[in-house]
Amino acid sequence: MKDTAFTKFHEKAGGKIVPFAGFHMPVQFEGVNSEHETVRKSVGVFDVSHMGEFWVKGPRALEFVQWITSNDASKLTDGKVQYSCFPNETGGIVDDLLVYRVNAETYLLVVNASNIDKDWEWCNRQNKMGADLSNASDEISQLAVQGPLALKAMQKLTNTMIRDMEYYTFKVLTFAGVENVIFATTGYTGSGGCEIYMKNEDAGKIYHAVFEAGKEFGIKSIGLGARDTLRLEMGYCLYGNDINDTTSPIEAGLGWITKFTDQKEFINKAFLLKQKQEGVSRKLVGFEMIEMGIPRHGYLIVDHTGKAIGEVTSGTMGPSLKKPVGMGYVPAILSKEGSEILIRIREKSLRAKVVKLPFYKVS
Repeated sequence: MKDTAFTKFHEKAGGKIVPFAGFHMPVQFEGVNSEHETVRKSVGVFDVSHMGEFWVKGPRALEFVQWITSNDASKLTDGKVQYSCFPNETGGIVDDLLVYRVNAETYLLVVNASNIDKDWEWCNRQNKMGADLSNASDEISQLAVQGPLALKAMQKLTNTMIRDMEYYTFKVLTFAGVENVIFATTGYTGSGGCEIYMKNEDAGKIYHAVFEAGKEFGIKSIGLGARDTLRLEMGYCLYGNDINDTTSPIEAGLGWITKFTDQKEFINKAFLLKQKQEGVSRKLVGFEMIEMGIPRHGYLIVDHTGKAIGEVTSGTMGPSLKKPVGMGYVPAILSKEGSEILIRIREKSLRAKVVKLPFYKVS
């Protein structure tokens, strides 16, 4: 198990440390619900240093990114970020990721922690065009500072204007006196904020500066537990739960990041195009409970005869929603908004209805 550059700070702050994706990570500090509300209302800090970072460089960089990802990276301009996925050769997803364009010959791919080794092997296997690939995952630390007051607090630490940054953009700037920090605004919580990428050796300095800058706004450390409830309220997919090697982006509602243009060839394009044109037999949906019960990952979804028709991929009592919600794959005929399904919870089949995502509506 690896430590991040911030593990010692989490322990000092009273974080409950658990194994996660090969790292010692804090699952909670004060408690999931209170940490969740901190991010929704003010500002919280997540250690996301466990994420993976791959550089793609050289004259064939865009060609490689276009081939291995589902979205159309040719639409990116310098300083823009794109959500995408790596389709596999059998109709599933190797991983979902972020694509950063630094310039025409430099891209940064940010992948999930649990998939770093798998993704790195996949990228190298697919690199028939000879792009320059390097795995910087062990060299980079990352903090996600999230919440409606995050950018206001972080503006204190840089002379570059960041408070007006658009969603899914980034800047390379001097931050807390440290040069060449990547400052991005993607977010996995639905409450605004930023991600700060730094060298491991600068992590301590930036960590302390971030908490000092946010002190007047009630900044707090946030663990993985609240990260999961926050993303689920937004209907954001979690790899390993809602998407995996056997779920296609079309089934998962990720057709919007799967671009079928004449100019773009990518892995398994023909199969996914056929799915889009002909439809799929199952779809990932969001649902809320009609009868009281908390859906959990792995619980069966059944029809009115008791026949299993799917299973819950993610579920919780939404702290901001004050009601239990979940996501799961159901037959396409039951994927329409308002369709009623049943969730098996403690030997009972409890009623739920399909709803439009996100669950949490940003005001």
